[in-house]
Amino acid sequence: MKPAESSLAELVQFLATTQLFEGLPLEDIEALAAIAVQKMYRKGEILFWEGDRGIGFFVLIRGRVKVFKQSAEGKEQILGIFATGEHFAEVPAFDGQAFPASSATLEQTHVLFFPRVAFFQLMQDRPTLAMNLLSVFARKLRRFSRAIESLSLKEVPQRLAAYLLYLNESSGDRATMELDITKGQLAAFLGTIPETLSRVFARLVAEGAIAIDGSTITLLNRDRLIALAEGRVKLKS
Repeated sequence: MKPAESSLAELVQFLATTQLFEGLPLEDIEALAAIAVQKMYRKGEILFWEGDRGIGFFVLIRGRVKVFKQSAEGKEQILGIFATGEHFAEVPAFDGQAFPASSATLEQTHVLFFPRVAFFQLMQDRPTLAMNLLSVFARKLRRFSRAIESLSLKEVPQRLAAYLLYLNESSGDRATMELDITKGQLAAFLGTIPETLSRVFARLVAEGAIAIDGSTITLLNRDRLIALAEGRVKLKS
């Protein structure tokens, strides 16, 4: 069953809480809601393929999507996973170039699509929009730089420890949390293979840093994970 579409009033209320548009005047939010197109997707559906023309960007109402690259041999590298309230694909929509990666849903998903032409017209009419976006993009560039550093300079145990700490923070610092993606998807996101990831998980369990029960992970030694993520210690062989 597809999720029901939101009313205009519900869209205004939702957009006012998103990272991209939070803090904007109400009249700007209402103008944005008026140009947004609601789209529904089943689990596993493609939103766009790498090379498709960037004609707009997306904000997630509910559900989750991945943005990924795929090699000619079929190997997948997940570049990002986005959930409720987050935005993605805005850069190609802004520069008019093709999407540099592909995107697919991880579960039933409800998104808002903002067409490039209509959005650009709004920014010309409402300068507060453009100023807000500059700030958001600067923060996103910082996060992307940290992600590149993690993939290129850190070993898999460091990457996994950093991800578990991020998941812990996102769950309100609860010690026990649910792994929000499959281990295969997590391996692709961390730039490794499932077999290597499983070995690192097993070593973290053996050292008493975490406990695992299915998809449920409990942090037993947060300080150890922090030291590992920062590269101050290494996992025992």
